[in-house]
Amino acid sequence: MNKTSLFAGAIGGLLIAGTAFGSPYQGMEMELHHSGAEGNSYRLYANLDAGARIDAVYGNAQGALSIAAADGLQFYQNSAGGNTSQAINSAFFQFVPAMEWDSYVSIGALYQNGDPFGSNNLNDIGIDWTGFEAGLALSSDNGSWFVTPEDAQGEELGGRVFIGQFTVAGGSGIGAEDIIGQVNLQGKDADGNTWNEIGATWVPAPGALALLGLAGLAGGRRRRA
Repeated sequence: MNKTSLFAGAIGGLLIAGTAFGSPYQGMEMELHHSGAEGNSYRLYANLDAGARIDAVYGNAQGALSIAAADGLQFYQNSAGGNTSQAINSAFFQFVPAMEWDSYVSIGALYQNGDPFGSNNLNDIGIDWTGFEAGLALSSDNGSWFVTPEDAQGEELGGRVFIGQFTVAGGSGIGAEDIIGQVNLQGKDADGNTWNEIGATWVPAPGALALLGLAGLAGGRRRRA
């Protein structure tokens, strides 16, 4: 039986599993990785305590998964790439340089070859990729991309796990402004206890956004003084 079949039975558990006490989840970050002709390429990471891991990124009835370019922007999609890191063959970058900035999802592994791990065993189930392939939002209320607990790529590296790359054509160069949404995460802590995080997001809360706006205004006033 393959991993997809195994996970098809397990996905129901994601609908009811609770969050472990003392969850190792420490937040999300959307990091600007590259700016070029294709747009601003951001890499999304989940920050975790040492020894923790992620096994699944998912959407369900408790919390839909949604990753979208903001304010009418779109994701850059290269025809030589694909929806997940399983389709990103880094050996082709020398022949199709723009492929490196394709938008795609993953867990841990950057590319098909598993870098910076030894292999890439990513799988997915239940996600309709049609809109994402056209540069629109990636969304699901009954789907996931995942690895098994035996796959090294789910382990934190330097306190974080790579979740995906998203290139926005245009935009501000600030991830929290150019990309909006939320995901649900499931994994294990350093002791092997299962944890869940529903509605994990990299977008600041409204109060934080207001404070950022005030800080920008104050900075502007200082510069004009």
